[in-house]
Amino acid sequence: MMNAKVVGLIPARWGSSRFPGKPLHPILGKPLVQHVWERVSLCSRLDAAAIATDDERIRAAAEAFGAAAIMTRSDHPSGSDRLAEAVRHFPGAEIVVNIQGDEPLIDPKLIDQLVDEMTGSPSLKMATAACPLENPSLGGDFGDKNVVKVVLSLSRDALYFSRSPVPFARNARKSPVYRHLGIYAYRRDFLEQYVSWAPTPLETTESLEQLRALEHGVRIRVVLTQHVAPGVDTPEQAELIGKLLSAS
Repeated sequence: MMNAKVVGLIPARWGSSRFPGKPLHPILGKPLVQHVWERVSLCSRLDAAAIATDDERIRAAAEAFGAAAIMTRSDHPSGSDRLAEAVRHFPGAEIVVNIQGDEPLIDPKLIDQLVDEMTGSPSLKMATAACPLENPSLGGDFGDKNVVKVVLSLSRDALYFSRSPVPFARNARKSPVYRHLGIYAYRRDFLEQYVSWAPTPLETTESLEQLRALEHGVRIRVVLTQHVAPGVDTPEQAELIGKLLSAS
């Protein structure tokens, strides 16, 4: 852990307002966060990985299934803040990947692609991922405020993230529409700077933390994938994930 250059961290907190104790919700006989950990363990580009939590029950469960666990404060306003505290346990870390603890179908290859993007572009401070939204219309996922859309430059840098259906098709649609996937890679020194900034106007308006970086003029590279890893926000979604895992 001391010499790890590329670190994957899985924030997992107990106190979700919609789904308390979500990381330990059982799916096919395993805690939700264990499914995420097992996916992360298949990555080839991470030197180390750990679960960052604020709860002793999650820590104990993580260690029971063989994961490294780091205790963090319970008052962090975001997963990025928890990440910045947890990465202190890795003094040699240069790249940090924030892996959502409620996405048990996350593709290990996508995590590796993010790392490759960061290592291949030394000036890059931050990267994330997106996938195409098929057949966009004002209904469905395109119109769903819970599905975040991202607009890209020709060089695959993010121009804007929004809960609104963007880009608006005034004419026949020429540009693809992309769904943002909530996985991030940071240069370690940038992460520490990023969490020191106060929330910004667009970030507060859209309730999208990544807009803070764009408002400060930071370039965010977007890795494109065909893979969509549905997350778990409710017990009903956990049941659906169990069926998908059983079928895979």
